[in-house]
Amino acid sequence: MARMQLDLASTGQLSPESGSSDALYNLGLMYSTGTEVEPNLVMAHKWFNLAAMKGSEAARSYRAELAQEMSKEEIAEAQRQAREWLANQ
Repeated sequence: MARMQLDLASTGQLSPESGSSDALYNLGLMYSTGTEVEPNLVMAHKWFNLAAMKGSEAARSYRAELAQEMSKEEIAEAQRQAREWLANQ
């Protein structure tokens, strides 16, 4: 598993700096499932939101599912973090 994660990172599939919808989507999956990181719905929503903005339909679907499990405050925090990330790109 660690080798796969390393391979993904080396190809940019996990690098948010690449800005690709696939990289952002994969980060959302990691945080939503707790793969190699602690599960964090706020972070997962953030990355799915950014991937959705780049056109990922799967990210839109997962973001909607997550939002049903989150409080309004958590969603607002995820959106704030996404805006902050965009502002720093």
